[in-house]
Amino acid sequence: MNRRHLTALSAVAAWAACLGLPAHAQTKDIRIAHVYGKTGPLEAYGKQTQIGFAMGLNYATGGSMAVNGRKLVVIEKDDQGKPDLGKSLLAAAYADDKADLAVGTTGSGVALAMLPVAEEYKKILIVEPAVADSITGDKWNKYIFRTGRNSSQDAIGNAVAVDKEGVNIVMLAQDWAFGKDGVKAFKDALKKSKVVHEEYLPPATTDFTAGIQRMVDQLKDKPGRKIIEVVWAGATTPFNALADADLQKRFGIEVATGGNILPAMTAYKRFPGMEGATYYYFGLPKNPVNEALVAAHYKEYKTPPDFFTAGGFSAAMAVVTALKKTGGDTTTNKLITAMEGMSFDTPKGTMTFRKEDHQAMQSMYHFRIKADPAFSWGVPELVREIKPEEMQIPIRNKR
Repeated sequence: MNRRHLTALSAVAAWAACLGLPAHAQTKDIRIAHVYGKTGPLEAYGKQTQIGFAMGLNYATGGSMAVNGRKLVVIEKDDQGKPDLGKSLLAAAYADDKADLAVGTTGSGVALAMLPVAEEYKKILIVEPAVADSITGDKWNKYIFRTGRNSSQDAIGNAVAVDKEGVNIVMLAQDWAFGKDGVKAFKDALKKSKVVHEEYLPPATTDFTAGIQRMVDQLKDKPGRKIIEVVWAGATTPFNALADADLQKRFGIEVATGGNILPAMTAYKRFPGMEGATYYYFGLPKNPVNEALVAAHYKEYKTPPDFFTAGGFSAAMAVVTALKKTGGDTTTNKLITAMEGMSFDTPKGTMTFRKEDHQAMQSMYHFRIKADPAFSWGVPELVREIKPEEMQIPIRNKR
């Protein structure tokens, strides 16, 4: 190569450096779209996911925010909990923002609307934290991976606490994808107990009086143990209304549910001894990644990490693990090959993407609520960790 060519190349490199542009394709930024409900009905969940995702990227990259010399750039988009908006934002992220992959979203209805967009653009979408089984079930495509738990994992975990002979159960759930998938998965998981009624209420319900009365009417005259199993998400939960109704004392009716964010669990304190299974509570998993998350969150926010913070952190760990496996190559097919069957560390311990449907296999935690005066919420005390291999999670897709 002659001196003229060397001079020309040096000039191009210098020009690129001055503009902050990469001189070679491999040094280009890795662009990650994070679509979530920053505002809307699940705002609290979305904010936690965002915090966890940022902390997880920082932890997984050792503070460099880069993989193989390529800087990680996160493009945040607020879907407001609206399916049509989430769909259009993801399309814009892939087409206009040139996102290499995406993470999202908070609500199951929005996530379901986004799935075909990933397939259209042939780009990875890591679903976190939307729960509906159909996301990795009949609506799934090969570009979808999920670090969040699905309804079946929730249901099988929660069935551990209540599935006994002679137990009659009424399901209380929201009338949307999360609630309906949750109820179906819970019913499918039961082997001994009997569901005698399903009560679906609008997601934004604030007055639970009529619904509680209908559930009482279905249960009060039943023999044996009687339980209202709650599948609920959002800021306004039915737990205070259920506690105010004094169902245990008046009718011998118990309340059971899964885990939730700490503000929602303040009402759990009114149900000491209540059992269920949770995706995450900061005091339950014992591993170095969780210790790092808890320490970092206390340092930054003076509070423990919450339910969905751990989920965002787990999604970040999956992203960085995959990128390290490909050497920073964001080619979709190479990422899929790297991620199918991939195990990665999370605050819950090791998760593994199942090859058949890309659902992350993970532990759940059987808990019993303790009313501890040191905490404003009901404290989930560990009964036992339910390991992934103990849960026969159905494969529901058509692959």
